[in-house]
Amino acid sequence: MTPLDQLRALCLELPETTEKVSHGEPTWFVRKRTFVMFANHHHDDRVGFWCAAPPGAQEAMVDGKRYFRPPYVGHRGWLGVYLDVPVDWDELAEVVEDAYRVIAPNKLKPARESLYEVQTDEQLPKGNETKPSHQPRRKPNLSRNATHTVNPGEAD
Repeated sequence: MTPLDQLRALCLELPETTEKVSHGEPTWFVRKRTFVMFANHHHDDRVGFWCAAPPGAQEAMVDGKRYFRPPYVGHRGWLGVYLDVPVDWDELAEVVEDAYRVIAPNKLKPARESLYEVQTDEQLPKGNETKPSHQPRRKPNLSRNATHTVNPGEAD
């Protein structure tokens, strides 16, 4: 599987994500807002991607080896990630999820969080003892060959 295929799988697993070509590169959107853009030798001889990042992430992560400040969007705090170096795909899954959280509308964030976080009765706020028991949700498998399935009762 190519780095583009792996990046595509990470992005498309997130709710309401679409892929289109923008500025000549595969780009992923959530409700028409870009959160990740592939960069295949875009303005340099490197392969990577650019993504939205939480405040302070760019300053903390840019090292010139794996992470960089991308052109055009770097001034807005976006992060560039090289894919032509050894890559930790579990770490990049978190980077992509962070990018999604930064861009996704507030309406989608709870739905997205419910896919990734496990909530048990012990974690519910006090005063909910009379409410029906909540079923824990599974974290998705972000491995290379994973496919996303919804268990009965999990669909909205």
